[in-house]
Amino acid sequence: MKILILCTGNSCRSQMAHGFLQSFDPNITVCSAGTEASGKLNPKAVAVMKEAGIDISHHTSDPVDLYLDQEWDYVITVCGGANESCPAFIGKVKHRLHMGFDDPSHVSGSEEFIKSEFIRVRDEIKDKFYTFYKNVLMC
Repeated sequence: MKILILCTGNSCRSQMAHGFLQSFDPNITVCSAGTEASGKLNPKAVAVMKEAGIDISHHTSDPVDLYLDQEWDYVITVCGGANESCPAFIGKVKHRLHMGFDDPSHVSGSEEFIKSEFIRVRDEIKDKFYTFYKNVLMC
């Protein structure tokens, strides 16, 4: 099973989804990429994932171009920008899904509020991807 998770910057939401999905089943090949990859991970995303027991600090922020010529069982977009920008995968993907999440890296306010938004989005990603894993991949 090969799954590619796409976002715009590949620094936050796609990285969290990648980490969770890989933690559910280490036998699944999971990659993540960005349509406009930032080249670095968001440190707040790394921190809240570590608090959840998952280390994504070794992940890399990769451009989607690295994966265009590969075949995928699933390509899952986690933000609207990536969902609009990945028609190049039509034909090499068995299933294409969109699971949208707010981008906590654009939140402003106090440090406590910003962290709470990262945690909220992290938990939403975990729940949605666990449901996908149990109801789709395990069937």
